Formats: sequence, C-alpha cells, structure tokens
Amino acid sequence: MKLIIKLLLLIFFINSISFAEILKEFKVEGNKRISSKTIILFSKVKINDDINESNLNEIIKELYSTNFFKDVKVSFSNQILKITVKENPVIQSLIFNGIKKKNIISTLKSSVEMKEKNPFLKNKVKSDETQIINILRSNGFYFSKVESEIKKNDNFTVDLIYNVELGKKAHIKKIKFIGDKKFKSRKLYSIIVSEENKFWKFISKNKYLNIERINLDKRLLKNFYLNKGYYQVEVNDAYSSILDKENFVLTFNIDAGEKFFFNNLSIDLPNDFDPKKFRKLEKIFLNLKGEKYNLNKVEKILDEIDKISLLENYEFLDAKILENIYDNKIDLTFNIIETKKLYVNKINILGNNITSEEFIRNQLLVDEGDPFNQLLHNKSINTLKSKGIFGSVTSKVYESEENSKTDIDIIIEEKATGEISAAAGFGTDGSSISLGIKENNFNGKGIVLETNLSLGEDSVRGLLNYSHPNFAYSERALNTSLESTVTDKLTTYGYKSTLNRVSLGTRYEQFDNIFFSPSFSISDESLETTSSASSAYKKQEGSYFDTLFSYGLTYDLRNSPYQPTDGFISRWYQEIPVTSDDSTIINGYTFTNYKELSDDLIISTGIYTRAANSLSNDDVRVSKRLFAPKSRLRGFETGKVGPKDGSDHVGGNYITTLNASSTVPYLFQTMENTDLKIFLDVGNVWGVDYSSSIDDSNKIRSSSGIALEFFTPIGPMSFSYAETITKADTDVTESFRFQLGTTF
Repeated sequence: MKLIIKLLLLIFFINSISFAEILKEFKVEGNKRISSKTIILFSKVKINDDINESNLNEIIKELYSTNFFKDVKVSFSNQILKITVKENPVIQSLIFNGIKKKNIISTLKSSVEMKEKNPFLKNKVKSDETQIINILRSNGFYFSKVESEIKKNDNFTVDLIYNVELGKKAHIKKIKFIGDKKFKSRKLYSIIVSEENKFWKFISKNKYLNIERINLDKRLLKNFYLNKGYYQVEVNDAYSSILDKENFVLTFNIDAGEKFFFNNLSIDLPNDFDPKKFRKLEKIFLNLKGEKYNLNKVEKILDEIDKISLLENYEFLDAKILENIYDNKIDLTFNIIETKKLYVNKINILGNNITSEEFIRNQLLVDEGDPFNQLLHNKSINTLKSKGIFGSVTSKVYESEENSKTDIDIIIEEKATGEISAAAGFGTDGSSISLGIKENNFNGKGIVLETNLSLGEDSVRGLLNYSHPNFAYSERALNTSLESTVTDKLTTYGYKSTLNRVSLGTRYEQFDNIFFSPSFSISDESLETTSSASSAYKKQEGSYFDTLFSYGLTYDLRNSPYQPTDGFISRWYQEIPVTSDDSTIINGYTFTNYKELSDDLIISTGIYTRAANSLSNDDVRVSKRLFAPKSRLRGFETGKVGPKDGSDHVGGNYITTLNASSTVPYLFQTMENTDLKIFLDVGNVWGVDYSSSIDDSNKIRSSSGIALEFFTPIGPMSFSYAETITKADTDVTESFRFQLGTTF
C-alpha cells in the first residue's frame, strides 16, 4: 500500500512539473474601461515567469481583490495567458436626497465604504446604509430612514442614490440617575458628556440622543465610581420616549455596591531585574494600604513602573495586574513581563468633529515610526485631557498585521468649550459687577479667546486675552492680552488713573509637571489729581511708561485641573522692570492643597503671598501696591483693606492670606441641586514707603462664611455670605457676593 501511495505522489509531481511552462504572451478580453496593461499589472505575473495551476488560482485571486471585476476567468495554453473579465461599474456620483446640510453630506461621503470613482459593489450597499443611519443618529436624527437607488449611466458608470428621510431630531429632555447611586445627580451630571436640551445649548451636539455617546457616559460614570472605591459598580442605561418621538428621558441605573479598600500590594519582576531599582514602589504600596480603592492611583503606579523602567533602560515591558478580592479588600500584584520590541505603525485620531487633527497630533510625544513607549503614550493622553476641551480622551493600543508594529487609536469625545460668566458684589460701600465670555477651542485648534468687563462704583476694566497652544508650530504656547482700566475718584478721593497694557508670553513644560511661563509687557499709565487728593497721590501725579519681564514656575500635581479632589499646585511668580519710570520688583508665591476625606467631603487649604519693593529711592507706585483679592479675603471689599492715607486706601507693599474651605456633604443630601461650603480666610495687607500713612500692620484680618451653590436651568449659581471676625476700623466690608456661570 505504501508503495502505491508513493507512486501516485510521484505521478502527481511529474504532472505538476510537466504543466509548468514559460509565459511568453498575454491576451486580455472583456475589459471596457480598465486598460489591458493595468489588468496585467493587477495579475502580478510577467513575461518569462513559470506558470502552473497554482499560479492561475493566485492570478484569479489577485484580480478579484481589486474589486474592479465581478467575474474573472483565466487559462494558459501554448505559453499564452488568457484573462477574460467582466468589470464592475464605477460610481460616478454619490447622491444624498433629503439632506441639505453640506457638512453632514461631507461626513457621510467620507464614512461610507463605497466612494465616488471607486467600483460599485452591490454587496456593500446594505452595510453603507447602516453606516449612514448611525451617522445620522449621532447628529440627532434618531428616527431617520434610508433607501438606496442605483441609476445606470451610458458610460458604464452608476449614480448611487440614497433617499433619506431624516425625521425629527431626538432631544434629551431629561437625564435621570436612579438606583444605589451614592452621589447627588448634579455631581453625576457633571461627569457625563450627554446634556439636557436647553435653549442656550443651541451649538452643542451632546443634547441629541446618541448610542455611542451613551456608552461613553457609562464608561465615564464607571471610572468615576472606581476612583471613589466602588470596585464592583454596575452602570446600566435605558431611554424612553416621552410625549412624542422628539423628546427622550435618558436614565442611568447605577448600583454602586460596597466600598473596597487596598490591602496588600506587591510587584513581581523578571529574574534578571534588580529589585532595588523598584524600591520606591514599596513606600507607595505601604501608603496605599487601607485607603479606598482608586483606579487613578493604580494607573499612577503603572506610570511609576514605566518611569523606573525608562530610567534603567528596561525597554518593551508590560505590567499585568493580578487581583485577589476578599470581604471588601483588594490585593494587587503588578506582574512585570518582557515583551517583544514594538514600533508605532499608525496613529488614528477618532471622534474629533470640531478639533483639528493637527492640534491633537501636536500634543503627542510618540509619533508614527517611533519605538512604542507606554510612559510617553500615557503622558500624551494626560496632556490632551489637561487641555480642558474634551469630555474624555481614551486610547486603544494593539498589534497591527505587520510584525513588531503597533497601531494606536486615540478616541476623542468633545464637549462644550464656551463659557459665559457673571458676578456681582454688594457691600457697605457700593456694588460691583463683571461679565465675561470665553471660548477654549476657537477654530478647533485649542485657541483660547476671552473677554471680560468689570464695572464698579468708580472704575471700569476691560480685558481681552488670546492664547495659542502651538504658535507657528513651535510647540510653545503664545499668550497675549490687552487691558485697559480707568479709575475715576475725582469727586471722592481727588484722583483719576488710566492704565493701558499689552503683554506677550508663553508657557511650556520644563520638567515633569513643572511649567515655565515667561512674559513681556508694555504699559502706559497716567495719574491726575485735584487739591483734595492725599499726599500719596499728589506725590505721584504724572505719566509712566514701563516695559516689564515676568515669569512663573508652576508645579502641578492635582488629579485634575478642573474641580480637583486630590494633590496640590504650587507657583512662584516674579515681575522685573526692564525700563521703568520707577523701578519696582514684585515677588509672589501661591500654594493650594486638595484632600478628599470622604465622598463629597473635600478640604482645600492654601497660602497666597506677594511683595512689592522699590529698586530705587522712589516710593512704590500707587497702582503697583498690593490689595487683597476677593477670592482670598472674603467679607472685605477689594482695595479697601490695609494702609490708608487720609481718606484713601493706598494698598501695601506686602500681602499674605491663608485660606481653608470644606464641602458639607450631608446637610443637603436630599436636595439634588444644592451644595454647601464653609470657608475661613485670614490675611493682612501692610507696609508703605512713607511715614504719613496709617499702617496697621499688626492687625490681622479674618472672616468666615458659607457659600451655597445651585444648579439652575441657566447654569451654576452661587451665593456667598461672609462675616468678619477681626478687622481694622479703616476697612470696608462686603458681606454678600453673587456669581453665575454656564457653558455653551
């Protein structure tokens, strides 16, 4: 039997050899639009190649793979390769009837698989119809319908027509959070991207019902709970129509479960790794034991592992987290394994409808073609998050079809980036009001435009800011501002001052989380007085021209730049005269720390200090003297604390404030739209250059109060009330303050 099998194999082998012939000529038939030369190129064989049965099958396969042909036949005889084809028609035009908006049509054309000037494939029509429906739903047309129509033309082309019935847009009328949610609905609403349909949300796309966005919201909510210790949280959703098929209620059903805590944390290294290099982690593990579970802190441990690995030239590593859960405790083992070398093949940017892809790519520290570095990739994602213009930024890293290559998807979810703000204050000596508009992502390039107008009893201040994150492709931010202030106190204190200033600066990361922000400014100021003015103002009457250099060093370790709950931010500031009619140097330092003691109980403490000193024998100019900001010394009117010359508050050479505040998590637990905070402010303004002024430098000012914040249909509204604890007889108090702000 074995002998027979061998003979059969030998015969087959001989026949295969005998079939192989040298290709001497091509013959192409049936083509109407595609040239014979092109078809021959598609076949991937050439004259003088050996041709056998296997080659013929490969040729057929290659020709079908082009999608240009619906039928292919191949034969080989007498050294002539004959290729007979039937071509697919080509799409001359893609037409979307029923849609008027050009931007939607453009999105549809770029999203469907079959495109103009490409072959028409009947089997792709249904999948493209589904894609069209999904895109229309993402634009709010949840009840849209699509039917396709094929129009044949005389030149062997077709028009692919999609007849679209848009229907009414599906609005989110109300968003509800039910179940064992642990937190106020207002807090949860700030986490998600979807928005309730309000009249001022006329620009936002997030007010429309969108399945992909809802799934994103679920992930955002889950991550929020994971960072609060609720390791077994479950987030489910349901939506239902109310009244009509235009308005929906979006409901998230949340089962937070019990809170879990870190127990034993350890690291498992490859045998040839030096454990001493990772000893820093032991302290981190020890500090975390007993703390509530926090996903961000787990990711920070992974970042620290990446940093150590990079420093010690341990390349191409991966960390697997092994979990052991019992009772309400979690043991974590970080299992470090070596992986094969990976290089970035392609980076795909997804979900950016407004923000330019160029702006996003400029923030990335790992580019296509670079060795893949998890640390730099994570830092890139965090950089994008810190811009404050995205609802979320996530990524997927996976191996491509090419060996040792990896593809990266960066998924962007945009959010409303416009802000409207208003504030008002009422005290014993008058009132003030300010209005502002800010756009954080102008033209989709991360450009910040801001304008603000402040009106007081005797002053007007206008401010215009422009900030470009990557000016002239320098990878440096460009910040410019134009300020004009007029203070008219001729009838009350006998002086009037006018200040115009323009500044130009930049900001960039010097080291990890350390930012350097130099700037240069030019200002022109004039001071005029009457006979009733104090000696301080009369002495400094005239015009002043200044050119100033300033810089700041910021160390930012907050867990979020917006509404932080953990970490701190520290900043040193200095302003130095370059040319000045009176040389004054200003130094300043600010520090704020955040700590979350329990759910919704957040403590913040901070210090604010400034010093203004003359580099000559001249007095520090009145306009450069220091005053206590309202946010740092509440209960006192701005500019009405500290040294006083006659009837004028002239400011001081020094200021220091200490601030503490805390949320009150349980007092308004049943009132979904209300938050309460308590605060304590302590500080002083003191020091002048001349002896005629009243200087009560030994008098410490202090105040305490409460702040109520309401979530209204037009945005968050806050009311604060402060009572002074200690003050000087010359101080002017301001007990009540109101603030309103929203986004669009």
